[in-house]
Amino acid sequence: MALLFKTTLKPQHHRLLRRTFIAAKIKWVRDPYLDEAVSKEKNLKPLLALKTLILSAPSKTLPAAVAAVNKPQFRLPTTALNFFHKYPSVFRIFLPKPLSTPHVRLTPQAIALHNEELAVHASPERLKEAAERLAKFLMLAGARRLPLRIVDCFRFDLGLPDNYITGICCDFPEYFQISSGNDPELLDLELVSWRENLACSVLEKRAMNGNSDIRKGMRIAFPMFFSRGFDLQKKVKDWLDEWQNLPYISPYENGFHLNPNSDQAEKWAVAVLHELLSLMVSKKTERDNIFWLGEYLGFGSRFKKALVRYAGIFYVSNKIRTRTVVLREAYRKDFLLENHPLMGMRHRYIHLMNKSEKMRYQNADFLNKLKQDCKGDCKLENQAVSCGRRVSGRTG
Repeated sequence: MALLFKTTLKPQHHRLLRRTFIAAKIKWVRDPYLDEAVSKEKNLKPLLALKTLILSAPSKTLPAAVAAVNKPQFRLPTTALNFFHKYPSVFRIFLPKPLSTPHVRLTPQAIALHNEELAVHASPERLKEAAERLAKFLMLAGARRLPLRIVDCFRFDLGLPDNYITGICCDFPEYFQISSGNDPELLDLELVSWRENLACSVLEKRAMNGNSDIRKGMRIAFPMFFSRGFDLQKKVKDWLDEWQNLPYISPYENGFHLNPNSDQAEKWAVAVLHELLSLMVSKKTERDNIFWLGEYLGFGSRFKKALVRYAGIFYVSNKIRTRTVVLREAYRKDFLLENHPLMGMRHRYIHLMNKSEKMRYQNADFLNKLKQDCKGDCKLENQAVSCGRRVSGRTG
């Protein structure tokens, strides 16, 4: 059961509209395609976090025990050592000397991908694009500043490099500066000045494309796509049509002066959430990130309500041990429509990860055959077990 609402005042009073709530049974319908789009990236973020940790070491190797300490931070689904074993196409486990603790390094294939990824981030076109995306992200906050801890939560989804503070922020001093936050012990990332040329949402750009009559505050409807089997009651559909016909207030405008109990205020909150997801290179992010940002910006529970009430705009997937909010219009089935270079790199990492399963099967077949050949000879069996230990950490 989800609560939706229906306006009772005349349309010309849209900025003062209040809502009378009606109970409407909404059948929650899973979207297998969008679930698959989320599931494709299973273990990608922890894998890339471990990759960065390994390469940050001077020797480009790391004791497995050091990685284990970061298990909660990286949200590893298993022990660090088991995770390394799971992806032999990415990680190579070895003993620096006999009887020493296991260490890990990257495979040549993983290092090659990493170097290509660095080249993508370092290209002038990508640097400029990332700076503008980060600037727009800060502009969604009325004060043009956000705590670094919040920005860090969105770093991966915004497509920023690991060193974005010393990289992008230092390369664009006319855009960004680090300043003291409300908490003296915490720092904020601040936009130096408002950039009017960036204060245009993706929906406004789309509406203005080839139509010079479109102006700010005009009526722009949100694209809606429902899962197969999703059905709206007529009274809800009628209300939704009225709501879509309300003026579109840009997410880069301050809409907190609107009556928080009005339909207009809710459409503005949806516009902010829609633009936020549009800034993500994968057009999705974790629900907890959205809620944390919403609380900080003063939206309270409005983002949470938007995710429940506007299932044709947003989809919440519960795959890969978290809740992920997906912008529906950005996908056709499980394919992302916008071909961003960084997403291309991530797909190549996923392809390399998927090679691990084939390698594990090949190693298992090899070991089973070896043990079978050595059966009955204790000395040879012991050698086979020893060989098995080496093979289990080999990446070839």
